Amino acid sequence: MASSLSSFSSLLNQPHSSIFIKIQKYRYLNLCFLSNKTHFNPSYSPLRTLRCTSSLNFPRNFSQFQPSSSSTTNSNIKNGPSLHDFISRAVAAASDVQPAALPVTPISTSEVLPRGRIYHETYGCQMNINDMEIVLAIMKKSGYDEIVAEPESAEVIFINTCAIRDNAEQKVWQRLNYFWFLKRQWKGNVATGRSVSKHPPKVVVLGCMAERLKDKILDSDKMVDVVCGPDAYRDLPRLLEEVDYGQKGINTLLSLEETYADISPVRVAKNSISAFVSVMRGCNNMCSFCIVPFTRGRERSRPVESIVREVGELSNEGVKEIMLLGQNVNSYNDASGLESDAEPDATWALSEGFSSRCKVKKTGLRFADLLDRLSIEFPEIRFRYTSPHPKDFPDEFLYLMRDRHNICKSIHLPAQTGSTTVLERMRRGYTREAYLDLVQKIRRIVPDVGISSDFICGFCGETEDEHADTISLLKAVGYDMAYMFAYSMREKTHAHRNYTDDVPEDVKQRRLAEMIQTFRETTGQCYDSQVGTVQLVLVEGPNKRAPETELIGKSDRGHRVIFKNVPIPHFTENGEKQLAKVGDFVEVRILKSTTASLFGESLAVTKLSSFYESPDVAVACSGRT
Repeated sequence: MASSLSSFSSLLNQPHSSIFIKIQKYRYLNLCFLSNKTHFNPSYSPLRTLRCTSSLNFPRNFSQFQPSSSSTTNSNIKNGPSLHDFISRAVAAASDVQPAALPVTPISTSEVLPRGRIYHETYGCQMNINDMEIVLAIMKKSGYDEIVAEPESAEVIFINTCAIRDNAEQKVWQRLNYFWFLKRQWKGNVATGRSVSKHPPKVVVLGCMAERLKDKILDSDKMVDVVCGPDAYRDLPRLLEEVDYGQKGINTLLSLEETYADISPVRVAKNSISAFVSVMRGCNNMCSFCIVPFTRGRERSRPVESIVREVGELSNEGVKEIMLLGQNVNSYNDASGLESDAEPDATWALSEGFSSRCKVKKTGLRFADLLDRLSIEFPEIRFRYTSPHPKDFPDEFLYLMRDRHNICKSIHLPAQTGSTTVLERMRRGYTREAYLDLVQKIRRIVPDVGISSDFICGFCGETEDEHADTISLLKAVGYDMAYMFAYSMREKTHAHRNYTDDVPEDVKQRRLAEMIQTFRETTGQCYDSQVGTVQLVLVEGPNKRAPETELIGKSDRGHRVIFKNVPIPHFTENGEKQLAKVGDFVEVRILKSTTASLFGESLAVTKLSSFYESPDVAVACSGRT
């Protein structure tokens, strides 16, 4: 022990080092060695802890030390001991103790601090769900390996947030109020059995809202302990440790490189047949209404090989359908194998009639290349993707979708508005006419494709005529599904800096109701067109309205399909009839439709590849139309 402490004393004479000492309860002596030659790594905590037994006692009142001659040379310390005195007396005290009686066992901070149970909630898009899975993987590696189903049982509460619309933020504030109640009233809640956590929970805000409102969140009456942005999740273990020392933990720095490509997410849904895989992060489009570039940063893509590895792991786990995720997923560009210095590439093909404000510096493997690789290597997995931008649908991408059976014939094509003048104010990079031309091309190249979209009503300066253009676009295209919202101004956006949110709220709500009504009147045609056909349905589970007798799943086009659960032929059982189960691909003949669902009769359990590529092998091929 004496020799160990003597080595610490020698550090005092090294100008490149300093020592930070903390005396904690339980008589732990923490000495933090900080070198100005060490580069900061936010995923690494520099704290090293030495456990000392009660035999080594330090005076509670440091004034008991008499200053030595060395300490009096420091004019800033008049009455107390210097750090030299502290270390020298510690060494002297240790010299009288037998080594066997005073073992020195280096242990990491993770072994000292207790690890707690985690509860998590996620709001917003599929990317947020995947982000939570990444967070859980990082926390599991740091020792937080237990997840609970209710916040009352947790020592750490994660709430993953969305900042796209005001309504999503209001829901988060409501939940934070409840978590604040669990923290403030913890002792009483434990006494009454309302809470079973071992200490007051640490509340952690993640995601887009964390980056946008970090100061407001941290100042909200001690509601939140840690604020962590989308690119800083690796830093979470360190931020939680800072809370133990009475500090707030915050890291909302955006990254130009972080993709979490090396992390295998902990899946939120256990034994699920579908999964999310993030392929790129951030957005370069800078639409005037959107805050994503400011909360998620600039675009960067994962290497193809890391995506193939993750999909392979999911395939081995029995996953049958994968949603590829990105804020602008079809602008995927894996340039990881290219030289760092490259001129802007002029060969980056966009959809005809579309433009982009951001120049591509290096052209690597594009989204069509990624889908080509995945669809070939995993022929029994369905692939979907979201959310794309209409500008990134070059012809070769559409032909690939047409030719590969396991790339679903479903395209999300956000329009936002049907007015060219509003599109210009939104900085979308296309006109109404270019959008309609793209729709026609998609339907010509990919027959029987399902198209969904996003719409915003009441954007800054929107007139009644411009709103009418949106209504007419809904009728002209005929969408399978659409997300429709009234505009809410977001800080930091181009619209916030340059426009006025001048459409009254009651007008926004009236226009939203008109859009929804128009959509409902037109979407029925999309569903009616499926009646009489045979669709391949991936079974997701029992129908909640009739769990004992009916199953529900999705068709290739993304339609919800409901059918009776009766014994049917099975491709692996020589035609023997069996009940279908979750994860089976079932051939279903569609008998009727509504504006939101299809209803049919099951014909057989088959394989994905057999249904599309080998009709003679499929069990129910004779019933296909």
